[in-house]
Amino acid sequence: MTAAAFMVGPAPAQSEDVPSWLASKPVSKNRAQSGTPKTGTNADMRAGAGDDRIDTEHIFGFSMGSDIGEKGEIEFEMENVGGVGKRSGSYFAFTSLNLLKYTVTDNFRIAPGVAWGANSIRNVPGYDSRSQGALKGAVVEVRYKLLDRDAMPFGLTLHAQPGWDRVDETTALRVEGYGGEFALLADKEIIKDRLWTAVNLWYGLAASKDAGGGDAWSRGSDLELHGAVSTRVSRTLVMGGEMRYLRAYDGMGLNTFRGEALFLGPTFSWTVARNVGLSGTVNFQVAGKAAGAAHSLDLDNYERVQGMLRFNMHF
Repeated sequence: MTAAAFMVGPAPAQSEDVPSWLASKPVSKNRAQSGTPKTGTNADMRAGAGDDRIDTEHIFGFSMGSDIGEKGEIEFEMENVGGVGKRSGSYFAFTSLNLLKYTVTDNFRIAPGVAWGANSIRNVPGYDSRSQGALKGAVVEVRYKLLDRDAMPFGLTLHAQPGWDRVDETTALRVEGYGGEFALLADKEIIKDRLWTAVNLWYGLAASKDAGGGDAWSRGSDLELHGAVSTRVSRTLVMGGEMRYLRAYDGMGLNTFRGEALFLGPTFSWTVARNVGLSGTVNFQVAGKAAGAAHSLDLDNYERVQGMLRFNMHF
């Protein structure tokens, strides 16, 4: 798993309530005068008087920043991901992951969630033609921040997300599936309050079998390297670009190489209101190849285009 922001000059006192998960979190110079005591919180120390501190979690598209919010924060997130295009035929896959995030401490966050989605597949070799929508599964996301980017040279967060699947998100077939994803999320502020970069390393594994009673389990894994750069272009808007290199394998331990793909695309993050943010990206497969295939691009394991639109609301 993006709101964004920019500010010139001191923040108005009425903006103090903007939550830290938004990319724009004004911190007033006049906290004591406005009746809010100076507590010396992490947010105050990070932002400094009169600054807008950018929360980097959602400003990089599919790539993630290291921020996880502050202790006690509650947030609803709806992350909508779609993939379009195979070698031939018509293919569309959509998944919406809905998470309720709670930051237990300044370094630890937990977020249970459910996923639903839809698929439309017609005349794609190797796939059953079908159009359907369904509840797809459930997950629990856990993040632990190892390094705070404001106190250290860069930020670093560990991400783990075990899950259960009842529908295969690629083929739309009914399955009994279990898996998880794990990641190292690193980011760094290059120019204060203006330019940020992120690097992610992701590893995923899954096992599934036919829900109709088949005994044969299918196992797979993948490895991803992400790089992204974002800059704020207005008080409420951050824009940038990302690159993602993806590799697919048979077996849960990266056993047999199946294919690789390189995706590039623009990203955005917009603070819509005090407690609402939108972020997203569209990534295009610009290079790749499936194992043993003569064609360029890996359209066996990935789509031509992958997109994401994320909605966040703070309570």
